[in-house]
Amino acid sequence: MLRAFRCDLHIHTCLSPCADLNMYPSALIEKSIAEKLDVIAVCDHNASENVEYVLTLAKGRPITVLPGMEVSSLEEVHVLAIFDDLHALLKLQTTVYEHLPGKNREDIFGPQVIVNDRDEVEGMNERLLIGATDMPLNYIVNEIHALGGIAIASHIDRPSYSVLSQLGFIDPETPFDALEISAATGIKEARRQYPELSAHAMIQFSDAHFIRDIGRGFSTMILQTANIHELKLAFEKREGRHIVEGD
Repeated sequence: MLRAFRCDLHIHTCLSPCADLNMYPSALIEKSIAEKLDVIAVCDHNASENVEYVLTLAKGRPITVLPGMEVSSLEEVHVLAIFDDLHALLKLQTTVYEHLPGKNREDIFGPQVIVNDRDEVEGMNERLLIGATDMPLNYIVNEIHALGGIAIASHIDRPSYSVLSQLGFIDPETPFDALEISAATGIKEARRQYPELSAHAMIQFSDAHFIRDIGRGFSTMILQTANIHELKLAFEKREGRHIVEGD
């Protein structure tokens, strides 16, 4: 049976250097449930160590967590990679780390904290997660698809780290599954501003870096269940699945 799912598929944890330290896994789950979200995706910058703990905390709770990552391309375009299972995400993580140069400067970029499901600090990620990989955009999107995931262009309406700010256009040869719109713009306004992108699925998420922002941006999708196959059907408006653009 089809029903409405409130989805926020772009949430960071304290592993992202630009996120608040209060974005640890248990706090993220509690706030997401309080906001009546049905589906979330954890998408830290170029890293995934906190995802398994969020997945553990979601077991038996009224919420589905999809494993994800926000990958930065050679062109400094941010892309959301979202999967059904942790195994696929960890394969992408191996590839990302092989192509991510540099070491974090905590005094400049902020801490990158790995926190487990018991609110304990497991350690710090020393890589330069705020940086860009040396992988071209199309290569990243194809890698995500090869692992069975979906590739969503992050916050295309923002003046930095988006495909439009960095490249000025969306190449028809780049097979994004959907385009993310910031909550400040909204899908209806984005449709007006970017008529040339009318063929693309557009979705709105929070890109939360602070607890208070979780759920401020979400998309309602009509699905049968919460998985990658159903999301693809909704993006393509097939078999009754679709994105409700009125939110």
